Amino acid sequence: MNNARTPWLLATLALSLVLLAWSGWHPYERGTWAMEVFPVVIVAPLLWATYGRFPLTTLLYALVFAHALVLMLGGAYTYARVPLGFQIADVLGLTRNPYDKIGHFFQGFVPAIAAREILVRGRYVQGRKMLAFVVVCIVLAISATYEFIEWGAALALGQGADEFLGTQGDPWDTQSDMFCALIGSVVSLALLSRWHDRQVAGLPATGSAR
Repeated sequence: MNNARTPWLLATLALSLVLLAWSGWHPYERGTWAMEVFPVVIVAPLLWATYGRFPLTTLLYALVFAHALVLMLGGAYTYARVPLGFQIADVLGLTRNPYDKIGHFFQGFVPAIAAREILVRGRYVQGRKMLAFVVVCIVLAISATYEFIEWGAALALGQGADEFLGTQGDPWDTQSDMFCALIGSVVSLALLSRWHDRQVAGLPATGSAR
């Protein structure tokens, strides 16, 4: 891991751990916090373990960090109670806290680049249009899987899963969550694809980090 960006990535990792500890210090509901930050707990060690042999682009590392912030903040307060969400609701005149929709937007925005990076570097898909189509399909599959997990939590925990689900009385919450992920993936591909291509091209074929 001897390259110019390693100190910055280590600093980001350290900051992530500090913020994770902060979010779990006095969360609104401990079980909900654990379920919300679980992806962070899984992904961080995975990125550390694979950095030497399969480093990612700096763009993707930055996006993963941003997504982790969204998850940790949602875990600390529960998505329906995040203060930022109430502020957004006041500005836009909404009747519910929209922070969970921000979370699901990121659930599409960040995995889109992650899927794209794997597909491009592995040369699994030919053609930019087919690449975009496959990436969006992967994002929707991830979003659907997350909804299955929420469904399982609801069945297993009953009312104890209300904070994790964060439906806020919306009968179409599942569908709108997946739609937000879809929007996130499309926006991500539209805004970041060319930037991402340049960073992927800058990664040496040997797998050493840029």
